[in-house]
Order: sequence, then C-alpha cells, then structure tokens
Amino acid sequence: MQIYLPIAEVSVNAFLLLGLGGMVGILSGMFGVGGGFLMTPLLFFIGIPPAVAVATEANQIVASSFSGVLAHFKRRTVDLRMGTVLLVGGLVGSGLGIMLFNYLRSLGQVELLVQLCYVIFLGIIGALMFVESLNAIRKSKKAGGAVPTRRRHNWVHNLPFKMKFRVSGLYISVIPPLLVGVLVGVLAAIMGVGGGFIMVPAMIYLLGMPTKVVVGTSLFQIIFVTAFTTMLHATTNFTVDIVLAVLLLVGGVIGAQIGTRIGVHMKAEQLRILLAMLVLAVCGKLAFDLLITPSELYSLGTGGH
Repeated sequence: MQIYLPIAEVSVNAFLLLGLGGMVGILSGMFGVGGGFLMTPLLFFIGIPPAVAVATEANQIVASSFSGVLAHFKRRTVDLRMGTVLLVGGLVGSGLGIMLFNYLRSLGQVELLVQLCYVIFLGIIGALMFVESLNAIRKSKKAGGAVPTRRRHNWVHNLPFKMKFRVSGLYISVIPPLLVGVLVGVLAAIMGVGGGFIMVPAMIYLLGMPTKVVVGTSLFQIIFVTAFTTMLHATTNFTVDIVLAVLLLVGGVIGAQIGTRIGVHMKAEQLRILLAMLVLAVCGKLAFDLLITPSELYSLGTGGH
C-alpha cells in the first residue's frame, strides 16, 4: 500500500514504515536506546531526504522511548535524579545542535554532515562496545557465570560538585553527566537520534551506573530531549513529516513493549554485544554508500560568474 509523504515528497509502502517502526521499537525496549541510530539511516536507504528523516525520526523516538520507560518505571529501574541532570545538559546541547544544523543546511552541506557523523560515531562506539562485551563474556565464563562488578574509581570520582544518586548507588560530580547530556543533545539535533547509543555506554563505563538502571534512565532523558528537538526542527526547518511520523510512531510503541519483555530475559553482556554488532553493521552500510556510491560528485574550485 503506497502512500505519499507530503514533506518528504516521495511515495513509500505504509507496511514497510510500520515494520521499520516496530523493529526499532523492539531495540528501544531491549537496549534503552531511542533507535534513531538505526532508523534514520534506514530512512535514508528507502529514499527519505536526510533533513526530513532527521527531524521526523526524533518524533518517533519520543513515542517508543515513552512506551519503554513506562515499563521500566514499573520495575523501579529509573534514576530520576540522574535523568534530570542528563536532561539539563541535553536541552542545552539540542539547542546548540539545531543552530549548527540550520547553518549547515543554509550552506547545502547538511546531508554530508549527517552521514559522516553516523559513520564516525557508530564506528567508534560499535567497536568499543564489541571489544568490551567480548571481554565481559570471557570474564563471566572464567568466573563461572558471574561477571565481577568492580567499581573502578577513575578521574570522574575526583571532580567537584558531587551529588548522591541513590537509585544508581553513586556519589559523583554532576559535571560528567551534564557533559554527556550536552553531547547527546547536539547529536539528537544533527543526527535525528535519541543518543542512547552514546549515553548507555557513557553511563555504564564513565559514570559506573548499574546496567539495570541505565536503560530506563537513558529512555527517560531521551523522551524530553527528542521532544524538544522535534519542536525546534518543526518551527525552524519545517521538515517534520506528520504522515511519516505517525506510521513510525504506531510501529515503535508496539515494538517497545515487546523489546522490554525480551530484554528482561537476556544477560547484560549479551545485550551489549548484540547492540555493538547492530551499530557496526549500520556503520558499514553507510560507509559503503558514502565511499562507493556517492549521490553527488564533489569538486573543489573557484566559483566564477
């Protein structure tokens, strides 16, 4: 069933969009990521213009993340205090990101920027998560199934402005969570992502939060940052396609509930290695498209009249 998307100005199969929304919703519930790091490139692949994909996908992330976070609230695995600190940084970051996005859009370079950001960030994070997850699985086998949960004290624990985060069992400075929030906010605006694929590893490895609390807390922050980003894109760029958003949203909400149930039955290390493999696969496809089949040929030269 083909439907016409007015803002994107393309015709797409409605069931394909519902299926993509559902698949990304499942990932959102399982991993605590908004799923935008997968959905936005998938929208590129089916012919949606990058500016529209970025702005509209942020809208779908709000719905799937909200659906996922409700399930985590029931289990009391959301650290609201940590989520609020991350959120403050995220709102600042998304404002900065929208300004950068609009500037590059005026120069006509936004498509290249978005795709390059994906290749760089997905490549680095996917590789780091994959290596760390393999090491964690090896250690768990040596320890007879139990992964040692050593709390490493690094430079983060020596910073000022400390705050107690009871749900996470932490007493650390608010500076690192604020900075993580700012980075995630910038990425949400430029890449149309919730930023969970950066926030989840940062919360586990940098802040030392327990994995069971990380997923719900990440989703809590993602809801507000992506909602704010969508609003800014809609009012400054007019690139939010409502028809596309609704189809992705319906699939995403259903998928998130399924994903949350699946995630409960899997070990943290298994979840992380699966996520790492997905990130690397998407990165590989985007890099291949950029390097092998560029949509435009770029040339440097002096512009003459």
